[in-house]
Amino acid sequence: METVTIDVVSDVVCPWCYLGKKRLAQAVDAVCDELNVSVTFRPYQLNPDMPAQGVDHKSHLAEKLGGEAAVERAHKTLTELGEQAGIDFHFDAISRSPNTLDAHRLMRWAMIEGPQVQHRVTLALFKAYFEEGRNIGERSVLLDIAEKCGMDRAVVCTLFSAGADVDSVKEEIGMAREMGITGVPCFIIDNKYAVMGAQSTEVLASAIREAAALKQSEAPGEG
Repeated sequence: METVTIDVVSDVVCPWCYLGKKRLAQAVDAVCDELNVSVTFRPYQLNPDMPAQGVDHKSHLAEKLGGEAAVERAHKTLTELGEQAGIDFHFDAISRSPNTLDAHRLMRWAMIEGPQVQHRVTLALFKAYFEEGRNIGERSVLLDIAEKCGMDRAVVCTLFSAGADVDSVKEEIGMAREMGITGVPCFIIDNKYAVMGAQSTEVLASAIREAAALKQSEAPGEG
C-alpha cells in the first residue's frame, strides 16, 4: 500500500487550522483503505511578536479584522463550519490571545514520542483554546495537556525550564516563511505539493489520492 506524507503547517490559535485538522482527519479516514497517510504538524506563528503574557483577545481580534462587526461575522461563519466538522467553537470564552511558541515546543516533543502522541496533543491544544477558552500560553495549562495526553509532566516541565528547542522551533517557522507560506493551514504533501487553506474533506482526499497516483507513475518499473 502506497504511503503519502503530509506536513501540516499551522498555528494552534488559528480557527481555520482547527477546521483544517478536523477535515484532514476525515480525508485520511476516507482513503485509509487505499493508502497509508503519515501526518506531522509543523509550527507557524501568525503573531510571532506577541508578548509572552499574551494580550486581550477581543481588542486584538477587532484590531486585526477591522472592528467588532467583522469579528462577529467571522465567528458566525466559523461556528457554522465548525458544527459540520464536529467542533464546538466557544469564541466568547477566549479572553487572551497567547504567544504560541511554548505550545509549538510541546508539539515538537510530542512528535518525538510518536505521531499519535502529537495528534492527541495538537487536538487537545485546539480544543483547550477554542472550546474551553483556556490560555494555552500558560505553562501550567500546557503541562496539564501534556500529562493528559500521556507525556511525562516532570520531563516536559524540565524541558520548558531549560529553554529546550526554542531556537529549533523559531528556525522551522522561519523556514516556512522562506518557502513562501504566509497563511495557514498549509498542507505539504510528499514534500512536493502544497494545498493552502482549510479545504473541504473532499478536496483534501482528492489531493492525497492524486499525490499517490503521481508517485506511483513516477516509480521505476519492475523487471
